Amino acid sequence: MADRSGDVISNPTTFQERADRTAVDSPESAVPLDHPLIAAALGPANRWLPGNAGVKFLDALAKRPDRVKTRVGKLVDELGRIVVGTSQLAPRPKDRRFSDPEWSQNPVLKRIVQIYLAADELAEGLLADAPMEWRDAERMKFVLSNILEAAAPSNNPLISPVAWKTFFASNGANAVAGPRNLLRDVASSPRVPAMVEPDAFRVGVDLGITPGAVVYRTEMFELIQYLPQTETVRAVPLLIVPPTINKYYVLDLAPGRSMVEYLVRQGQQVFMISWRNPEERHRDWGIDAYAEAVIEAFGVVDRITGAGSVHTMAACSGGLIACMAAAHRAQTGGIGELASLNLLVTMIDQNRGGVAGSLIDEGIAHAAIAQSQRTGYLDGRTLAEVFAWLRPADLVWNYWVNNYLQGRTPPRFDILYWNADTTRMPAALHRDFLLAALHNKLATAGGVTVLGTPIDLNAITVDAYVVAGSADHICPWTNCYRSAQLLGGRVRFVLSTNGHIAALVNPPGNRKSNYQVSEDLSVHARDWRAAAPTAQGSWWPDYAAWLGDRSGGDKPASAVLGNTEFRPLGVAPGTYVMAD
Repeated sequence: MADRSGDVISNPTTFQERADRTAVDSPESAVPLDHPLIAAALGPANRWLPGNAGVKFLDALAKRPDRVKTRVGKLVDELGRIVVGTSQLAPRPKDRRFSDPEWSQNPVLKRIVQIYLAADELAEGLLADAPMEWRDAERMKFVLSNILEAAAPSNNPLISPVAWKTFFASNGANAVAGPRNLLRDVASSPRVPAMVEPDAFRVGVDLGITPGAVVYRTEMFELIQYLPQTETVRAVPLLIVPPTINKYYVLDLAPGRSMVEYLVRQGQQVFMISWRNPEERHRDWGIDAYAEAVIEAFGVVDRITGAGSVHTMAACSGGLIACMAAAHRAQTGGIGELASLNLLVTMIDQNRGGVAGSLIDEGIAHAAIAQSQRTGYLDGRTLAEVFAWLRPADLVWNYWVNNYLQGRTPPRFDILYWNADTTRMPAALHRDFLLAALHNKLATAGGVTVLGTPIDLNAITVDAYVVAGSADHICPWTNCYRSAQLLGGRVRFVLSTNGHIAALVNPPGNRKSNYQVSEDLSVHARDWRAAAPTAQGSWWPDYAAWLGDRSGGDKPASAVLGNTEFRPLGVAPGTYVMAD
């Protein structure tokens, strides 16, 4: 927080800046994975409750009455200027909430916005004037920002010009459709405005349709092998380990936007794990079970292809599991079979400050663990609600206006459909992730034991390709960079534009995309970014070339999937991805 002890009215920033961005290119504003895992278990109510931080905030202000008096006095003065029409307060140019001309041209609406901005500035000023420990200050900032975003005039159906214009243009249809949409959304979790219609896409018809077959199935996962689309294929195959949160087809979205499709067309042999959506009876599936599953899938891929080695690509929470499995194999003599390790938006080093650090402590973490132990799993719908509230301006209030005030259906968007297609997380995995993150144990050699092995990521000496998103609000890119530095081999680090998922779903052809890439990770993240060259376009071709250089020679492609030991059990996308 900047020192705002001077004139707080003349520079309306900070809280208002949240609405200016669809994603924040700042590690301090991102929220690592452990916070959503805790909030999903304990419920979203704590977002509005400051707890002890609120008491400390009021106590700090009580000890500085002169500052409070000054702030309130300036607010009163500004309100006077607003009433007589001389106030210069105005929304920032990029604030989409007030982009309708009526907010600036209608004298009443203009004053309402100015009052809101003045209140926003007062809250910012009082927070700057209250000396507190960083944890309490960040907690109060978090709570106040959510309250202020909720209170924005643009969310009010009675005064929103967007709502009224839609009302007259539709002959009042939005007044019927909006409440109907609201009732539908609050009837079940996640209780946030729908970002996509539930029937907007169909898995196996619109999404996840790269041709392939399930060649292996266990209680925990299905293994999909994709059909070659080239006359020859690279000798060394690729196994993809998707996140354990949501479903695998984020990497096989619509044609033209599917990473699987792209890699297959580059001549790569591609296999995909499809995790089962766990139920209460799977409550004991923890990191050991998932790491063992990755190792098992790895072995099946090797036995089908006969390559002798396998590349492993893993994303987000799947990356954590793949790293632990790889380190276990390295420390027990099996790393020679791993051709390379490819990590996408994976945060191993979870050291953090900012909002996330202010919300997490050991007591809260253990309370969250106890809650998931009672149910046997963490409900993915609740987790989706928490993820939405991490970016409320874009993922809650934007759709509030569209769905309820305007009575519209949200646009079709494959990423948001995938985002809404949630899965559960077993209680044991929830526990293991939280305890590993709480004390940043994965970043310490021997801090976590997997399958009886104290894990040291430096033992992973194969080449690695690591991708982060510059605007990732879940896995900050600086943490991904520090995570890459923990590996023991040569690392190619790529910083892609966009956020957590859009950085991955980045097919060639998007002229707005670019990425930075360098293999020199000897410097601080800031210095790396300042020095790393920028390339225009998608990072996918760079990755395909890097992977191809490590995939051996070409061999004739086979039209037959599996082999005599592992015969196809059904067509892709399989059965596990279809389960609710």
